[in-house]
Formats: sequence, C-alpha cells, structure tokens
Amino acid sequence: MKVMFVSLGCDKNLVDTENMLGILNDRGFTFTDDEMEAEVIAVNTCCFIHDAKQESINTILEMAEHKKDGKCKILIVTGCLAHRYQDEITKEIPEVDAFIGTSSYDKIADVIEAVLDGRTYNSIEDTDRLPLVRSKRVVTTGGYYEYLKIAEGCDKHCTYCIIPKIRGNYRSYPMDYLVEQAEALVANGAKELILVAQETTVYGTDIYGKKALPELLHKLGQIEDLKWIRILYCYPEEITKELVHAIKTLPKVCHYLDIPIQHGSDSILKRMGRRTNSKELRDMVHYLRQEIPDIALRTTLITGFPGESEQDFEQLKEFVEELRFDRLGVFTYSREEDTPAAAMEEQVPEEVAEKRRDEIMQIQQKIAFEKTAAQIGRALEVMVEGALPEDGVYITRTYMDAPEVDGYVFVATDWNLMSGDFLNVKITGADEYDLIGEVIEE
Repeated sequence: MKVMFVSLGCDKNLVDTENMLGILNDRGFTFTDDEMEAEVIAVNTCCFIHDAKQESINTILEMAEHKKDGKCKILIVTGCLAHRYQDEITKEIPEVDAFIGTSSYDKIADVIEAVLDGRTYNSIEDTDRLPLVRSKRVVTTGGYYEYLKIAEGCDKHCTYCIIPKIRGNYRSYPMDYLVEQAEALVANGAKELILVAQETTVYGTDIYGKKALPELLHKLGQIEDLKWIRILYCYPEEITKELVHAIKTLPKVCHYLDIPIQHGSDSILKRMGRRTNSKELRDMVHYLRQEIPDIALRTTLITGFPGESEQDFEQLKEFVEELRFDRLGVFTYSREEDTPAAAMEEQVPEEVAEKRRDEIMQIQQKIAFEKTAAQIGRALEVMVEGALPEDGVYITRTYMDAPEVDGYVFVATDWNLMSGDFLNVKITGADEYDLIGEVIEE
C-alpha cells in the first residue's frame, strides 16, 4: 500500500515520523507525496500552542476529504493532538480510522494492518513508555543533517506548558542505542547531528543517576565521518561546567547553544514556574561567553504571559538589550487548557501581547543586524545547504546557524558542490540576518 505522511510541529515530531516511515518500509509499504494517490494517510500532529493545534485540525480535515475523492482507505492521526483530543476528533471527524499516541508510534504498521482487517486498534498508551525503534529511519531532511532525539517527556511542569501531560515524564534513551542510531544516520550521509529533546541538559539523570550529556557528546564525537554536533533546548539552570568544558574542547561540537529562557522579569519567571531568576540567567550567559568567546546563543521569549505588567515588559526589554543574544525568537502567550497559567488572573489582551512581541523583535533586529555586520572579514567553515543555480550561488550555513531557524551564508562560486559539502569562506558582506561570502582557495 502507498502511504503518505504529513509531519507537523517540532523537530522531535519529525524524528517520530522518520521512525514510522522506517518501520513501514521494513514491512513492505511504499510512500508517496501525492495525497490523491495515497491509500493510507497519516498526520503526525502538534498541539503545543493554539496555532499549532489549529494547523493540525485543518490538516486532518483536508486529508479526510481524500477518503471521498482520492484512493485513501485509512486515515490515521498520530502525535500530540491524537494523544490529547482523541475523543473530540472521533466525534467531529469520523473519517479518522485510528489514533496513535506520542509513546506508541512504533505500532504504526500494526495499526494499519488492524484497520485493514476491520479491527479497532487505537494505540494511545501510557505516556511513560519509551519506544526503541530498530528500523532504519527514512530521512526527510535531505540526509546531510539529522535530528537525534535523546529523550522523551519533561519533568519541569512550567505553568504554561501541556507537554508533560502529553509526553509524560522525562525518559532518556540508552546511550548505546543513541550511538547506534547516530552511526546509522552518519553511514547514510549525515554530516551534522542535532541533539533534541524537551530538555537536553538533564539527559541521563533518570537512567544513569547523573547528567550524562557530556559523556554522550564524547561518544558521538568518535563517529568518524560526523562533522558537526549541535545541541538544542538546554535549560540554563541545568548547564554544568562539565557540559561547557565538553562544548569548548570537543572539536565536533558546535560552539552554539539554544537556551530557552522565556522572560527577563523575576516575577514573570516565578509565575511561569521557571527555575531561574534574571540574575542567574545573566550570570550563565556571561559565563558561557567567558569560557567560549565565539559561542552563538539562541533563545526564545514569551510576551503577554498572565500578569505581565508594563514594568515586567520594561525589564524584559532591558534584558534583551543587555544580553544581545545572537539569535532570538518571540512567541505571544498561548492560553492552553489544563495548564495552571490558563486559570491565572490578569490575562493579558492578545493585542497587547502582539505589540510587545513586535517591540522586542524590533530591538532584536537591530542587535542581529549589528552582529551580522561584525562578521565581515571573518574566515568561517560552512556547510552547503542548497543552491540557486540560476544565480550561481550556493546557500550555506555556519556553526552559528541551525537549519530552518537561523541565517545563511550565500556564496558565489563555479565549484561543483553538493549539499553536505564543507568549504572555507571569507565573509565579505551582510544582508540583514544573512551573510555573503567568497570561497577561500585552498
């Protein structure tokens, strides 16, 4: 049977999708990108915030139409929305044949075969289950970079976040399993591995009794053909001297950290259930830059959280202006049912949250433009991401740039290059968030 997947939401969801594709490939299924040709359509959903939830619902409705107009016989909903809203979807979208929860994606082939046999098989299982997939992942990123999910779930319980209820408690994947997965991805052509989880910094605490991310980095760094290792989603209060030392000294680990901090006001951080205050955040950023002067720091913020006063917002602006993050994204607060924040008083009007978001982004835009301009004259190693053939230009990334969320370096050359190739360039210009470079002849 021909299967089509629609993967929505975060990079962790993408890993689940690629694992499901690998399982189905082993069981003899084939794949298509044409929804009119697909006999099975699976939508891997997200419901982290309202917009993601709405996108997931709209996609399911759109795919449901192909049970009437196309060849689709089976429609499956997987992921976070399936786990959280199975009863509602069953009632409102009867075209859905089966549901697979966040910890049951390894059952995808069994679910399809059960539906074909006329049996009901909804695999919404205990969120504390940890799927260990041995099938070869079917990569969808192009193969030269890949995400390696090192853990499931989260124990932090921030007051705005529904993830612990959907994805369960924090569960680390065994280190040997991760190394095996990483070796397979590199053997398949991956030059960069991007470590992801709801939180990467506490990797190993549940199964090894200690923070084992530095040890994992050491082991991954021994994979011969791997070039870059990038770390995302590091909670600042969990960053240790051992981790900083590993980033500083291991040659394959990019001098790049994503540290979601969410706010710069102590009162809002406390209401969010975060475990740091603004001084500790400042100290951590200064420490990272002192130890690793060329480190690129990315963060995310939330505006409009319940109770955010003008004074809180002024403190956030001062925080952003002072710390000058290399990359920064801002979300407006999304009121999610079944979270403590949803029941808080002093909900901030959406238009106020949006205005504050835009104001922060204007501050960050100036910082970002100054930082890109400061790169002019610097020699950097870049990885080829793609090309603009009509312009004779290659699209590349530096160690400072995660795929899809950060900037690019545009390099004009008549060299014949492939995605995943590395070359050395000199930065000759800056265009807002992106850079322009020329090849350093070697």
